[in-house]
Amino acid sequence: MVFRKLPGVSASGMGLRLSQKFVFLLFLSGLVTLCFGALFFLPDSVRLKRIFLSKTENDVKEHLKRPVKEQEHSRAMVSAKADRLKSVNRKPAVTQAVEATEERLVGGKAQEELTVSRSESASVRSVDTFTYNKFKSCLIKNPLGSDSGKAADPKTNERREKVKEMMKFSWDNYKRYAWGKNELRPLTKNGHIGNMFGKCGLRGASIIDSLDTLYIMGLMDEYNDAKEWVQTSLDLNSNGEASLFEVNIRYVGGLLSAYYLTGEELFKNKVLELGEKLLPAFNTPTGIPRGVINLGSGTSWSWGWASAGSSILAEFGTLHLEFVHLTELSNSPIYTEKVMNIRKLLNKIEKPHGLYPNFLSPVSGNWVQHHVSIGGLGDSFYEYLIKSYLMSDKKDEDAKKMYYGALEAIEANLVQKSPGGLTYMAEWRGGILDHKMGHLACFSGGMIGIGADDGAPEKRQHYLDLAAEITHTCHESYTPTKLGPEAFRFDGGAEATATRLSDRYYILRPEVIESYMYMWRLTHDPKYREWGWEAVEALEQHCKVESGFSGIRDVYTTMVSHDNMQQSFFLSETLKYLYLLFSDDDLLSLEDWVFNTEAHPLPIIRKNCLQDQGSPQDNTASE
Repeated sequence: MVFRKLPGVSASGMGLRLSQKFVFLLFLSGLVTLCFGALFFLPDSVRLKRIFLSKTENDVKEHLKRPVKEQEHSRAMVSAKADRLKSVNRKPAVTQAVEATEERLVGGKAQEELTVSRSESASVRSVDTFTYNKFKSCLIKNPLGSDSGKAADPKTNERREKVKEMMKFSWDNYKRYAWGKNELRPLTKNGHIGNMFGKCGLRGASIIDSLDTLYIMGLMDEYNDAKEWVQTSLDLNSNGEASLFEVNIRYVGGLLSAYYLTGEELFKNKVLELGEKLLPAFNTPTGIPRGVINLGSGTSWSWGWASAGSSILAEFGTLHLEFVHLTELSNSPIYTEKVMNIRKLLNKIEKPHGLYPNFLSPVSGNWVQHHVSIGGLGDSFYEYLIKSYLMSDKKDEDAKKMYYGALEAIEANLVQKSPGGLTYMAEWRGGILDHKMGHLACFSGGMIGIGADDGAPEKRQHYLDLAAEITHTCHESYTPTKLGPEAFRFDGGAEATATRLSDRYYILRPEVIESYMYMWRLTHDPKYREWGWEAVEALEQHCKVESGFSGIRDVYTTMVSHDNMQQSFFLSETLKYLYLLFSDDDLLSLEDWVFNTEAHPLPIIRKNCLQDQGSPQDNTASE
């Protein structure tokens, strides 16, 4: 038989093409098998999962890993449903089911958490080991004291009532002209939002900051108005940008203290909802959080002014107190894990001369600049070390070691004596001292004072003396208006004086008064109450205007120019510390409470008492 020969194709050629097809199909089949295998067996298969799984679910999982610009571009694309999928694994007091995975940072490496099913979440949420009555039974004293902290001395009590009057005047004007905004502009009689909370971010900073101040002062109508606003108007789902630091110290701290003082479940539920929204800021290669977060999308980034995309020591180092309490209330360890990871990294890296510079890369975990300050950019990191130790009922030995090690380095490198005999804390820039001290650094008198008892026994009096000397220096900066400048210098013949026009302003800051309050409680030296009264009179004379209190632009002239801003910390800190200064020591006793850096009182955690459901010896809290 003769086969017809097709044009250009031989019999042998057709056989070869069939073989090629078989080989190609075999290769394709192997490739598909490999891809599906990778989906389930490779350690990090997120990219492959995005090919096969639903777009919504995986876009949410991957959202926090994208570069900042890409995240910003895609913010508007994330739906409310996708936002809910980003909930993290946590235990009780949680309002949403856990659907998404979160990167946990262990030893500096990101690892993907297993997804917790809805049924598992529900079973975890049903167990709540924290009860408010148990907590109250572990307090040594009634939070409000035996007589609401009323001073026995009529003169002191009259001064205390004056501070209460200042608080009511500030609050009433805020409510009248700026209700729901973050702060009051008393000259123009309107509200201020503020960049630190974002154009579309959180609102009502003055309300949250005032809750505990109103409560301890017995301004109950005002407190109830504030509580009602929290219940009806505090929106934690705003798609706005905010400072992680400011949200933590003002909102988280304010809601925590309001809960612990009152037992209102509203505050507990709100603070746990907010705390959860802060967690994405920690999704960095090192676990060091970035400074700015979008509470709606979870996107985070560093401040544009921070050197080389750094995180700031005083920001990521001022989370510990609040996050430990979030763990206490939620029964979820994730909050404590996040802040303990920060501490582990700081313990691991080298510190120049034992000092902690102000800028740290959240990517590499290395210092970016060797600028050290006990004032702005560094201040509250040191404060939170000693307060973490005290808040742990003196069980946190790691915090104690870090604090006294840092204090030793500060004394060796930063503490200076001026020609006029004033003790101050200079700043350190790569080994060169800058003989400047900021108003923010004046908190350190109180900090060193409250830590005096727990260092080496032979140094107790030394620390008390150092605390008194620094507080005295800060008092000396309060002249001639009896209000202090933003920064003052000790060079060129200057003695605690602002030599630059740009440093002469006062924005109702509390740090000097804060040290007066602590030093009064530690020593009962009457000069601290007298210095506090000087400040009250100066505030009344120079800062009080028709519709509130305002900062001033130059403390060296009695013809003051006001800055038109009643800061929320004036209500939270300045007036609260003054009120406590003129109250008995059992009002928010230091035996039971530590104050966060926004002056929100947080209780000492007595683990043994809470676990035994007992109360400490000589308990008078229920009296």
